[in-house]
Amino acid sequence: MRVIIRKDNTVREIEGKHTVGNILRLLDINPEAVLVLKDGKPVTRDVVVGGDEEIEILPVMSGG
Repeated sequence: MRVIIRKDNTVREIEGKHTVGNILRLLDINPEAVLVLKDGKPVTRDVVVGGDEEIEILPVMSGG
């Protein structure tokens, strides 16, 4: 699968099927600090992705 990390606009290829949570662990990304999109829609950490699929990992920004 293709993983696009928008924080630094890098692209990673990961083999096999994984949950979004496992992908974040593999990439050492804090799940509380990002939003993960698949087909432009937010997905939860238990969603399984793999094969020719693509996800985007966007940093969450907050302010006040």
